[in-house]
Amino acid sequence: MSETDTVSFGYEEVAPEEKTRRVGAVFSNVAAKYDVMNDAMSGGMHRIWKDQFVRRVKPQPGEAILDMAGGTGDIAFRMAARGADITVADINQEMLDVGVERAMERGISGLVWSRQDASDLTYPDRCFDAYTIAFGIRNVTDIPAALRETHRVLRYGGRFFCLEFSTPTWPGFKQAYDAYSHRLVPKLGKMIADDEDSYRYLVESIRRFPKMPEFARMIREAGFAQVKVEPIMGGLVAIHSGWKI
Repeated sequence: MSETDTVSFGYEEVAPEEKTRRVGAVFSNVAAKYDVMNDAMSGGMHRIWKDQFVRRVKPQPGEAILDMAGGTGDIAFRMAARGADITVADINQEMLDVGVERAMERGISGLVWSRQDASDLTYPDRCFDAYTIAFGIRNVTDIPAALRETHRVLRYGGRFFCLEFSTPTWPGFKQAYDAYSHRLVPKLGKMIADDEDSYRYLVESIRRFPKMPEFARMIREAGFAQVKVEPIMGGLVAIHSGWKI
């Protein structure tokens, strides 16, 4: 990415460093109410999606798994329950703090918590068996760089799984969902988290995220093989996966 390039921050085009700063501010603002808002926005469906996601990852006892953008621990807790050794990474310290507190409340120990930039990880080559990221990749400033870093830190035979909002393809559903998300989600953000602007950005970031075939192509270009896409609810969300071989 050259210095003259811009990236999307919602519907705006901004400098990469400006997006990183603004995204950091968004998640600092919403950290304390993040999980409550997830329930409100999805009607609790995000819990079902995350359960399905972890079933696809198939964490195994003793595996080293990096859960990137893992913040509040939702995915990490599910995978740790299956015996995997989980490192939870997030660029935002406030989100990590919420996750650590939640782990203590639940009596969950043994997780490693680390502040990391997805596009510039501090881990050595080939040190993880799997890499997961749920509802986080669209907020990364340089997604191709993050995917290359993912490939780098995975061992040969390692797997990448990403759960992210996408573009619904069911006739009529896309229009209804667009109306709901643009009109109601920011109002929910105002009512529950006293932060309308952050949730307006989160809705806009979903609209700007690449469609399923395009994101699959980006994963392949990062070096992954056997790339698959599993749409959920007609593509409202999707699980993308690939293998390092």
